[in-house]
Amino acid sequence: MAELAALEDPKVRAVNEKHGDDHGVNLTKLRALAKRLKTQQELACRLWETDDTAARLLALLICRPKAFARDALDTMVREARTPKVHDWLVNYVVKKSPHAEELRLAWFGDPDPVVASAGWALTTERVAKKSEGLDLSGLLDVIEAEMKDAPDRLQWAMNHCLAQIGIAHPEHRTRAIGIGERLEVLKDYLTSPGCTSPFAPTWITEMVRRQQG
Repeated sequence: MAELAALEDPKVRAVNEKHGDDHGVNLTKLRALAKRLKTQQELACRLWETDDTAARLLALLICRPKAFARDALDTMVREARTPKVHDWLVNYVVKKSPHAEELRLAWFGDPDPVVASAGWALTTERVAKKSEGLDLSGLLDVIEAEMKDAPDRLQWAMNHCLAQIGIAHPEHRTRAIGIGERLEVLKDYLTSPGCTSPFAPTWITEMVRRQQG
């Protein structure tokens, strides 16, 4: 914890706080520290229990994803207060867990929109890599009905799923683009030069162009 405190940078914190993340540690330095520590599951659990954002991010880098029980991951996703901790927990840990599919189903319709967004993130992973058994038309129905008025993080996750369906599944592409155009979610999102817009019709069109090019 002392070493993490020494890495604290007020300028980094100011930038992070604009995105809802209450820490000031440069992530490159955090990853270097994790590389030195290597995998340490017990230390990771103790770091998580501090409730400190930088410590939790470090915990997620040095933990053993498959070592967590299903209920532990469910508790952790509900404790993950900040966007970066939530994002890393889902992407670096839950996606590698043997409990990922069970949690995807449990979280998908959770009343907490942040927990539900984790369910959508896991669904998007399946849309891209292992879509057998998924009702893609049904997912598009839910997105069409609920995405426009969904809270920010849930809306972002649903939009990612919409884009991924359009990118990975040509038979649903026209409908996915049409839903994006009608709902106009993230249409006016400011995108950095060289980055693809998160507006689903633009995102889908650009990624398909790259695949075909």
